[in-house]
Amino acid sequence: MRSTASRALARVGLSSVLLVAMAAGAEQELPVYPGAVHTRIGNDLVIAGEYYRLAYFTTDDSMEKVVEYFARHWRQLGYPTVVEGDLREEAVVSALYTREGLQRGVVVRRHLGKTVGFTALRDLWVRAPRKPGSGLVKLEGTLFSQDLTTRDDPGGSQHRSSLVQGSLDSVRQQVSESMTRQGYSLVREAGMKTEDGPRFTLEHSRQGAQVVTTLSRVDEQTTAVLQMWVGSDRPDALPNNEAVRQSRAAWEREQQEKKARAEGSP
Repeated sequence: MRSTASRALARVGLSSVLLVAMAAGAEQELPVYPGAVHTRIGNDLVIAGEYYRLAYFTTDDSMEKVVEYFARHWRQLGYPTVVEGDLREEAVVSALYTREGLQRGVVVRRHLGKTVGFTALRDLWVRAPRKPGSGLVKLEGTLFSQDLTTRDDPGGSQHRSSLVQGSLDSVRQQVSESMTRQGYSLVREAGMKTEDGPRFTLEHSRQGAQVVTTLSRVDEQTTAVLQMWVGSDRPDALPNNEAVRQSRAAWEREQQEKKARAEGSP
């Protein structure tokens, strides 16, 4: 179902928006060792609130050769690279892709006469939402849904992409009713025709928050929904509202208290 949903979202032109929201992590590949078959471990994983992709491979090459390949490859590309471990039983090679906000790494071990490698891709900029922002609606007939957040501080943004069973008009009605129940007011609505069919954009606001919803028709009975929540009541997402300023001040105080406690601990 997920692959079907992803293809449908791409057909309605939302793929570029989703890639921006996922901060390049979605389009990046795992590290690959030449000549080895790599097997993915699950899909996109959330570990301690962070997004990962994992895979493993085996090879007859020595651990030293595998470690040397990844270290040399990443250093030649100009990325800060670290090698750790005893290089006999286990080793870890990791590189920081500073521009993309990604960390690539490989954990290498010897097992039954072979070298086993676990490769990882970690997104440093995008975190899984601890608590979805209010206004990100859950709709009846949802076939696929994914939540993302750009930062974990007040005034940040959260995104939800969904594929919903239902006509464009019926899903738009669902969204409007759900937003009204949550106390949001419609401030702008715009429609346009594209090669893939009609598309609507709804902007709702509530004190200290704004939600922008884009609805696109996939087919007669399927609609793609992309929502963005921002901690602001302004279209440009600047946190000028007093409620947001108070929230940011509270968050900054909390961070200062944590720092003071850490510095004061023995």
